[in-house]
Amino acid sequence: MQLSSSICSQKGLVYKLVFALFVIEWNMWTLLRPDAKSVLKDKGAQASLGRYFAVVQNDKLAKFMIAKMIPAGFSENDSLEGLWQKHAELTIEFYRIEREVDEGRIEWKEMQIPEKSFLDLKVEIAGRILRNCHFCARRCGADRFNGKLGYCRCGREITVSSIFEHVGEEPELVPSGTIFTMGCTMRCKHCQNWTISQWMENGEVYKPMELAKEVENLRKNGCRNANLVGGEPTPWLQQWFETFKHVKANIPVVWNSNSYYSQETAMLLAGFADVYLLDFKYGPDDCAEKISDAPDYWEVCTRNHLEAKKYGELIIRVLVLPNHLECCTKPIIDWIAENLGRETRVNIMFQYRPEWRAHEVPELRRRLTRDEMERAVQLARAAGLVNFIT
Repeated sequence: MQLSSSICSQKGLVYKLVFALFVIEWNMWTLLRPDAKSVLKDKGAQASLGRYFAVVQNDKLAKFMIAKMIPAGFSENDSLEGLWQKHAELTIEFYRIEREVDEGRIEWKEMQIPEKSFLDLKVEIAGRILRNCHFCARRCGADRFNGKLGYCRCGREITVSSIFEHVGEEPELVPSGTIFTMGCTMRCKHCQNWTISQWMENGEVYKPMELAKEVENLRKNGCRNANLVGGEPTPWLQQWFETFKHVKANIPVVWNSNSYYSQETAMLLAGFADVYLLDFKYGPDDCAEKISDAPDYWEVCTRNHLEAKKYGELIIRVLVLPNHLECCTKPIIDWIAENLGRETRVNIMFQYRPEWRAHEVPELRRRLTRDEMERAVQLARAAGLVNFIT
C-alpha cells in the first residue's frame, strides 16, 4: 500500500509539473506578445479571419479534415485531364459540405472516412506534377519523381530546416507552429532566410507520418496553427498533402508563401489552406525580375491573391523596401484596396535589413528611413485600408 501510494504521489507530482510548465509557457508568450491575446477581440481580425479563429478554438474543422471525409471516385489509371475534371467538381462539393458542417446541418462525427477522398485526389494530381514539375510559376518541368532537380533544387522527399513554436508572427497566428522547409522558387537578393532558401543547410528528410506527428505535437504544445513556410512551401505541395493525410489533430493550415506559384497549385490549395499568408513583394515594374529573378510576378501574384480570397481567409504581407515606395508599395496597396477590399488584413512590414546579396542592388544597402515608414502608412490610409497593422 505504501509503494502504491508513493507511485500515485509521484504520478500526481508529474502531472502537476507538466501543468505548471504549460502555464509557464502560456504566460511567457502572452507576456512577450500581449497583442496575440488582445487580437481575439479585434473586430478587424475577426471579420477577416473568423473561420480560422473558430478552428483554433475547435469550434469548426480545418479544411484538410473535411477534405479527408469527401469521397472521390478516381483511379490511378485515369488521365490527368480526367483527374482535374473530378477535382473541379469536388471543389464545388467541398465548399458546399464545408458550409453545411460549419452551420451544423451535417454532423461531421457521423461522416465516414472514404476509401479515396478529396485529399487523396490532391495527392494523386500533385504526384503527377512531380514528374513534370510546375508547382511554381517558373514551370521548369523537372522530373523530380526520378531524381531530377529544378530551379528550387527540391527533390522527392520533403526536407525540413526547423520546426518550432514561433512568437514573432502576426498576433493572430502566435504561437505559430512553423515548419521551415528547404528551397525556394525565387532568388530574392535580400532574403533573410537565405541559408534555408539556398540550401546552405543540409536540412532533415522527413517521411509523411513522421512530419504528421510533428504537426500534432505543435498543436498539443498550444500552437494555433501549422504554418507551412521556408524557403517556400510550394515545391513540397505533394508531400504536404501526404503529411496531412496522417494528421489527426484539428489544426488550421497556414500557407505562408511568396505567392509565385502556378494556377494548378492555386487550384490544389482550395480545400486545403485555411489561411493564405501571402507576400505581395513588388509592383508591376521590373523590380521583381531585377531583385528576385521572378518574371511576370505581378500577374502571377495578383491572380493568386484573388484565388486566395475566393477559397480561404487571407493575410497579406507587404515588405516595404528602401526607395521602392512609389514603384512597389503604392501600386500594391492601391490594388489590394480596389480588388480585395479595404477590410483586407494587411501587414505593412518595416523589418527590412540588408541580407545575403542585397549589396548588389544599390538602394537595398540600407535600412528604411523614418520618412519611408511614415510614407507607407500614409499610402495605406490614402487607399482606405482599415484593417492593416505594422
